[in-house]
Amino acid sequence: MESPEKEEPFLRHVEVDVLIPKLMREKAKERCVETVEAFTHCCKESGFLMVLKCREQNAAMKECLTAHYRDPAFFEECKQQYIKEKLEYQKTGIPAKNRTAKVPTSM
Repeated sequence: MESPEKEEPFLRHVEVDVLIPKLMREKAKERCVETVEAFTHCCKESGFLMVLKCREQNAAMKECLTAHYRDPAFFEECKQQYIKEKLEYQKTGIPAKNRTAKVPTSM
């Protein structure tokens, strides 16, 4: 007899096509921090000429980010994180971004 796998909650179209990709972009920026920072620094230093001067940094940043966006394992990782946060929100009613907020000490 096979062991029943844990069933994933139903994800709406907006979750799969908007919210999970948003999480992917945020996490990809963290994983590509060096190339993102290099591009940002180049843009700040170049001013109006950034289009011409920062091509190499822009290409490196896009390559790193795109590699993550196209990785099915990365999508699955982000989807599982999203599901975990969604289930936690359903239990507590507290959004993930507010869950880590500190409680004021002087009440």
